[in-house]
Amino acid sequence: MAEELQIAARPGHDGPGNVHPHDPAAVPPTPSASGKVELPLDWLDYDLPPERIAQFPADPRDSAGLLVVERGNPRLQDRRVRDLPELLRPGDLLVLNNTRVLPARLYGQREATGGRWEGLFVGQLPDGCWELLCQTRGSPQPGESFVVGAGELRLQLERKTAEGGWLMRPDRPEPAVALLERFGHVPLPPYIRGGKDAPEDCERYQTVFAQRPGSVAAPTAGLHFTEQLFQRLQERGIEHAFVTLHVGIGTFKPIQHEDVTQHVMHAEVGELNPPTADAILACKQRGGRVIAVGTTSVRVLESASADGQVKPWHGATTLFIYPPYQFRCVDGLMTNFHLPRSSLLALVGAMLGLPRLMEVYRHAVEREYRFYSYGDAMLVL
Repeated sequence: MAEELQIAARPGHDGPGNVHPHDPAAVPPTPSASGKVELPLDWLDYDLPPERIAQFPADPRDSAGLLVVERGNPRLQDRRVRDLPELLRPGDLLVLNNTRVLPARLYGQREATGGRWEGLFVGQLPDGCWELLCQTRGSPQPGESFVVGAGELRLQLERKTAEGGWLMRPDRPEPAVALLERFGHVPLPPYIRGGKDAPEDCERYQTVFAQRPGSVAAPTAGLHFTEQLFQRLQERGIEHAFVTLHVGIGTFKPIQHEDVTQHVMHAEVGELNPPTADAILACKQRGGRVIAVGTTSVRVLESASADGQVKPWHGATTLFIYPPYQFRCVDGLMTNFHLPRSSLLALVGAMLGLPRLMEVYRHAVEREYRFYSYGDAMLVL
């Protein structure tokens, strides 16, 4: 991919060629007195030049870069997503997350003052109240109303939660999904154009196979797939199946605890249906590999095989995967490049090992791969 970049040195990280005493390449995780493995948060950190953060998706989707990592093989391959059919084997099974991203971002103003207001829908309570994360000036009080868009929707603040969310009641009886489809915007993360969506994001921040509305962020590894790519995979004898995990804001929040093992995941609702469970069992029986597309798919598959055998599953999962971890179902992973100090990066580290993970990320930066939601991907085999 073009010329090499240097990773900027900073205290505790001496650049790509040096090993710091707290680098996992130098010191492996060790059990604490309590028996738990202590994993310093710094081990999930890396330096990324801002220009490597993708602001727009690859076009076409499957032209995105794909960094291929084979465990046990030091060689890395710089490929494209469109090469997947020749990189996988007949009999392998791709498992993708078919959640659909809600247009969850709302713009409006405080009715009393006219001041600007912005909210991100994160869920609905049984009593009909919406939970949102909001930004506005001042300190609005319960009972205040907020006008969305041109005034066709009003939300009344009922109370604020201990976690900082706002519970608000809409003045219209329609289902939340219908109202968001009418008044909402694509909830781009802030590192993509400051979170401001464009008309084309309605299509591009959604997988071509999205079916079940419920996410406030895209399962980004799935964004690279096209109908033509699925056809080529099928022709080579590589099957695919779907799970669902509705992606919440907790997935992308940085880990705050200095000991990664103490991080607590937000619950996310998911499902693995009987046809997908059957497809996985058939894949295992024929000697194929189960390749999860995205960390969200991994969490469903591992939650559904908690007792060692995958089975149909539906519920909420708080599963947090970090090294060391013994995968019960997943044999390989296709995933985008993730934010430092994130639970997503910890999951990839559990599959690759932390020294190898940092080596791969240094390579990706040097080869000018594009990072984060609209960026390129890696394939771990």
